[in-house]
Amino acid sequence: MDNTPYIWFDIEIPKSVLFFKPIIDALEAKGERVLITARSGEGYSELQELLELYYPKQKIYYIGNFGGASKKGKLLASNERQLALIMFLENFHITKLVTLCSVDATRVAFGLGIKVINFYDIPLSDHNENFKKALPQAKLTIPLSEKVFKPFVVPDNIFKRFSLEDDQIISYNFIDPLIWLEDLEIDAKYAHEVIQSHFQDTSKPLIIIREEEYKASYVDKKYPILYEALPEIYKASQANILIVPRYESEYLKEEFPFAKVLEYKCEIQHLLACCDLFIGGGGTINTESCFLGTPTISTRSFISHYDKYQIDHGLMVWVETKEELLEQTLALLGTQIDTTPIETMHINLASIIKEILQI
Repeated sequence: MDNTPYIWFDIEIPKSVLFFKPIIDALEAKGERVLITARSGEGYSELQELLELYYPKQKIYYIGNFGGASKKGKLLASNERQLALIMFLENFHITKLVTLCSVDATRVAFGLGIKVINFYDIPLSDHNENFKKALPQAKLTIPLSEKVFKPFVVPDNIFKRFSLEDDQIISYNFIDPLIWLEDLEIDAKYAHEVIQSHFQDTSKPLIIIREEEYKASYVDKKYPILYEALPEIYKASQANILIVPRYESEYLKEEFPFAKVLEYKCEIQHLLACCDLFIGGGGTINTESCFLGTPTISTRSFISHYDKYQIDHGLMVWVETKEELLEQTLALLGTQIDTTPIETMHINLASIIKEILQI
């Protein structure tokens, strides 16, 4: 067994790759040893591709698989991964777990007596306090946490209802993607090269599309709004349309032959900053887009707390029907978003690192 003390990070979703990068870098700069685990699996290669893109020099231990869309598949994969993690961790001295509400890692750490530190910006698929909309991940992780970090837009009371005390809740004054966007220098040349590799006529407006994470446990089903509207959007706008797939890409190429599908992992932020419109069914990438000043339309099936903040401050538009989507597409294409509300946000990374080390 390696008796070196490690801070364990478990990375289960693409957002964690970007969010934890500056935190891990800062911890390692202080001399802390970090152990990184992640999951992979057929039909879910995005996570591994991102890790290889952003963590090229760090050792990543891939343990367990993505369970697919079915509840039974998710449960079986989760149980198998927890057992594999228990066996793997016997080789290391872990002082604490830091994660973005990884169910598997949280359950294992809690069972082994390892303190759990969770970051969570979306405990409910709702922007009020309707606990019928509590995400499964939140139910299975927040109550087991020693401390939880969360953005200012999510009320403390929600986390108290998950059985936490005041001193276990740490609020920070930014919405999550700002931690990797704040110092980002947009590389227009890089973006143009990616665009040029997909389209012959780059003088046309560019619309980037991102599906909702419809296989996730917090999404009820695959909603048809975006898919039904795409042919009409293309016909009405005559824009170049680039789809960033969530899972498999072949069916997208067959269903939408007029569009191009991004089939390799790239630093998408540069494309978002240089496109004329972004339409997304997700959360993190929608926030990235509007924070970069790009007109952004959300087709997400629900509104989270940070979605509500962005909508209320004119950073993003939310639509419920394909008619609304087409109307807003034509109205927003090529416009600019006022990002002034973001200037009130501040990242105190040193404070976050201090809190992690004190636990």
